[in-house]
Amino acid sequence: MANLQDGGNAANIANFENLITYCSNLGATYNPSRDALKSPQLQTLLSEAQTVMAEIMALIAVYDIALENRKKLFSNVRPLTNQVFNTLSISGVDDAVLEGAKSFKRKIHGKRASEKPEPIMIDGVATVPKTNSSSQTSFNYLIEHFGALVAVVANHPEYNPNEEELKVANLTQYINQLKQANTSVINSHVALDLARGKRQQVLYGEKTGLVDIAMDVKTYIKIAFGINSLEYNKIKGISFKRFV
Repeated sequence: MANLQDGGNAANIANFENLITYCSNLGATYNPSRDALKSPQLQTLLSEAQTVMAEIMALIAVYDIALENRKKLFSNVRPLTNQVFNTLSISGVDDAVLEGAKSFKRKIHGKRASEKPEPIMIDGVATVPKTNSSSQTSFNYLIEHFGALVAVVANHPEYNPNEEELKVANLTQYINQLKQANTSVINSHVALDLARGKRQQVLYGEKTGLVDIAMDVKTYIKIAFGINSLEYNKIKGISFKRFV
């Protein structure tokens, strides 16, 4: 998803294009000695910045779709867990099997098997004994625990529902869909993060980035035409902000 910095970065690029237009209109009188400040190099830098921003916008769209797809798929994990467990509970399996399945059900729902321990006094300070987290409900944990629950029912022939969505084969297929959806989010996020890293260098690299170059262009115009000149007054208000 797009963030506030994406908008700020786009503003920097738009302002840089505006600055370049003013430089072009100065014609031959705009004549810096440093190659990086010359008009062709400015145009190249602008093109590079616009390209990376377009790439980021496209990757944001892919990432948002992956997030929404994962959200929809995972929304059924807990309801389906209840259905699978309840079906197992009336299948005639031993109580020990049910207890094992119940532990995975608790983990999927983020519940404790017992009450949170009471604080105890240690060196005069009330301290809650450390326990394993009861909310291991990230997407990876949900996949792991739901997969474990399905493994339990798959190992007991008593679990033999007529409902298609509760059959082991379809539950296994659903697990694979969960894995694929989660992997798609991870991959699209990494691609987006790498593109944003590239943009950071293009826009904010020391001495070579768009913002530093833009500030040097403004300084050159101030030097070449004078601080009170019309030329400088036209561009001095073009602002650039650094985002990290």
